Amino acid sequence: MNSIQRFSLTRRLSSVESYLRHLCGGAFRVGVKDEGDWFYSQEWWDPHERGHTVSQSSSSRGNGLVSVVAHPSSLPSRESWAETEGWLDNRYMEIMGRDGEKFKILGYQWRSLRFNDDTRQSTVKVMAACRALQPSSIFYMQHPHCLAVPYLKSMVSVGLTSLAASKYDMTNAAIGKKQMRILCVGHGGGSLPLFLANHILGALVDIVEIDPVVISESVRAMGFPAFSVMTATGKRALPTPDIIDQVMWRGIHERLFLYESEAKEFILNNQNNSYDIIFMDAYDGADIFPHSLWDSNSLFMKALSERLHHEHGTLVVNLHSDADISDLDRSNEGVTTGKYVRKVGKAYKKGLMENQRNGLVFACEVPWLCNVSLVVSRGMSSDGRRRDQIKTSLMKTSLQVDKILRLPFSCLDYLKTGLAII
Repeated sequence: MNSIQRFSLTRRLSSVESYLRHLCGGAFRVGVKDEGDWFYSQEWWDPHERGHTVSQSSSSRGNGLVSVVAHPSSLPSRESWAETEGWLDNRYMEIMGRDGEKFKILGYQWRSLRFNDDTRQSTVKVMAACRALQPSSIFYMQHPHCLAVPYLKSMVSVGLTSLAASKYDMTNAAIGKKQMRILCVGHGGGSLPLFLANHILGALVDIVEIDPVVISESVRAMGFPAFSVMTATGKRALPTPDIIDQVMWRGIHERLFLYESEAKEFILNNQNNSYDIIFMDAYDGADIFPHSLWDSNSLFMKALSERLHHEHGTLVVNLHSDADISDLDRSNEGVTTGKYVRKVGKAYKKGLMENQRNGLVFACEVPWLCNVSLVVSRGMSSDGRRRDQIKTSLMKTSLQVDKILRLPFSCLDYLKTGLAII
């Protein structure tokens, strides 16, 4: 973990930009449609449950029956499939040093991870393909540029904007000249860590997931890179990636590290790690955010404080909202709604900010969903500014992040929503 094999900047740029141009039919270019736009949720957020189950396993970690349900995806259109097939052919030639292998796209699906046929834990877009001369050799590749659920886009937007506002060098991290250490607590289908590793070439992403069934389903049925899975000893579960994994993921899967572990155990046992940004999205089978992850007096919180970078460290937490942000923002006027979000925010503020000179804790509404992105920033400070001034400053910074990272969606759109200082 302390020494990561470095690939040349040219090769990584070539691999990732090539992937984005070909696999998403040009989504890397400004102004092209976001395949994860909420408009397309009607394809997979199906109230009539018309999808079909492609995989199912029983969890021993409180998640009940874990299933993966598939729905057809309208994008990418068939017209772009030949271009993607050409990209796979070229990648194979680049890796093997010889021509001759041809690939065939079989189709695209939305795949949702479900707990007990009730909780929709996460949704990803998956490409199915095979070797042209071996039609039975089907493999799945998750789209690393696609975040299907708005709360994930909100977490990315407010988190990276807050980190940039803390004078973190986002430009050099984006092009791979600087490492960005990231921790994702909670894995699901893996779209968040995969998205971050894909768009930030300097990102080294540790992922902690308590449930081995969730890990296996994400790899087997949801197209997450198999080479990312780690053992308890800190080594790769697969000593070397197979040829197809290299074709799909070389330049990305080397920077993903997926551990089966409780968050507390991982944080306490990895004392040498310092994270620039931590994303917390850890809900159990009953869709509850465990109190153990926000107990301000716990050993976990103390260790989390030590792992979070002391100057610019940023924590982003996905929470279910118990009130509109407008109510939360009027909390000083005696409004009693929104107590849960305030309580969690104040717990992190106490646990992570107690000995900090600077610091800012705020919550941001997620469009279309009853979720809130809670941000704890050690590098930002209110400096006596009012809420509207802080919001305006963040919106300006989000434009800089948009320009640097060129994501398929605008971070600004997720900073324009309601914002409350805690």
